Amino acid sequence: MKKAGILNRHLAGALAGLGHGDGVLVCDAGMPIPAGPHVVDLAFRAGIPSFADVLEGLLAELVIEGATAAHEVREANPAAAALLEECLPGLVLVPHDELKALSAEARLVVRTGEARPYANVLLRCGVFF
Repeated sequence: MKKAGILNRHLAGALAGLGHGDGVLVCDAGMPIPAGPHVVDLAFRAGIPSFADVLEGLLAELVIEGATAAHEVREANPAAAALLEECLPGLVLVPHDELKALSAEARLVVRTGEARPYANVLLRCGVFF
């Protein structure tokens, strides 16, 4: 058994299969899940696990070359906006409907238990070399 990093076997396996340019949607419990991508649903109950905890864990495991979130996050969820802007320099903000459309191209969806609105981000994988 792994003693560090992501222990959830479904998530660890899905992350291992990602390549350069693949999209990972990290979303709150209310984000519509697009048909097609592999989904790892971590939601246990409202707020558990939090968006912040899941994002922190993923950023420790992945190389990210770009990120997109909904511009509505700034007004509707300032805490999530501050987290995203701190963790993801160069974050691109688009209308929420555009983020939903872009999420259909994600290869992996990681659903958190977050119960605050607009705690969603689409990450684009980079390479470590």
